[in-house]
Amino acid sequence: MRDTPKTGAEIMDAMEGMSQGWWRPSPGSIYPLLDGMVGEGALEQLEDKRYRLTEKGREEIESPFSLFGKAPISPRSVEEVLTEISSYIKYLEDLKVGQKQKLQANGAQIQELAQRLTNLEIKQA
Repeated sequence: MRDTPKTGAEIMDAMEGMSQGWWRPSPGSIYPLLDGMVGEGALEQLEDKRYRLTEKGREEIESPFSLFGKAPISPRSVEEVLTEISSYIKYLEDLKVGQKQKLQANGAQIQELAQRLTNLEIKQA
């Protein structure tokens, strides 16, 4: 990402590769971190959904004491659960951009989950 913009899914793949397959971050940890970095001005999200370092982000990377964002925690409220679900949806949207075959192989399950979410619809009073 330092030199080339990447989607969240591509960042996860790169991190898995750096750990030689021993660790892969979850969408629930990556996307809130990316959103936080965008909010802090360290990243910008491009129209094609890829993230790019800003000048501020480059300066932060060069600082030896830099930590981006906050450590993700397990959701404790409905709002936090919805934020985590949103992170997973962003991951799936990234796959649609660059790795559509992964989505196609799981189309039935995606449809089932979409239906379950639709069934949760709550009418506003």
